[in-house]
Amino acid sequence: MGTTSQAQTVITRAEERPREVWDDPAKGSVAWHTLFSADITPTDALCAGIAILSPGGNNPPHRHAEAEIYLILEGSGVLTVDGKESTVTNGAAIFIPGNAWHALRNSGEGDLRLFYVFPTGRFSDVVYEFPA
Repeated sequence: MGTTSQAQTVITRAEERPREVWDDPAKGSVAWHTLFSADITPTDALCAGIAILSPGGNNPPHRHAEAEIYLILEGSGVLTVDGKESTVTNGAAIFIPGNAWHALRNSGEGDLRLFYVFPTGRFSDVVYEFPA
């Protein structure tokens, strides 16, 4: 027999979650609201949230073991994955393989908002690696 999950249905909004921020040359200039993470919601298997990059904001090259999905909700930007640049705009869905070096910068005049998902129960499980 398998283990019993304590996960429950959760309905939430970014406005109901704390705003977290990185404003560091090494980690970039990005804010986010964690929507689902086992340490704050009765969820498991996935964690997700909304990230916001202000005009000129960026999330510099980094990687993590987990794959990641982005869904661009608003704005436009330049996504770089393993050295290849692509323009992304609202509606773009992106799969980023685990351990791929990737970066995102806001190239528009308004905020760039995206929904992100990791295949792990807690956001704190994701270990970000930045170039030395």
